[in-house]
Amino acid sequence: MLEFDWDDENLRHIARHGVTAAEVEYVLAHLTVDLGFQDWHESEERFSDAGATVSGRILVVVTTERSFKTRVVTAYDAPNEVREQYLKLMVS
Repeated sequence: MLEFDWDDENLRHIARHGVTAAEVEYVLAHLTVDLGFQDWHESEERFSDAGATVSGRILVVVTTERSFKTRVVTAYDAPNEVREQYLKLMVS
């Protein structure tokens, strides 16, 4: 089971994209597609995944690991090409 590192900063950031913590947690607890995008920012490795919320909204979620917890850096509606990639992989 994933344990999340939420605080006012990352909750406000995803809220600016119209995303809730509950949506992110649902996406990451279910089947996601690794977008193959890894980045280093200030000595933290970041990972990008796409997944669907309970309502079917496709999100991109960028995370890092801090103290054995998953910290959400950002989450936003997937661009069309990512949404299409995700849906194609889920059907096959």
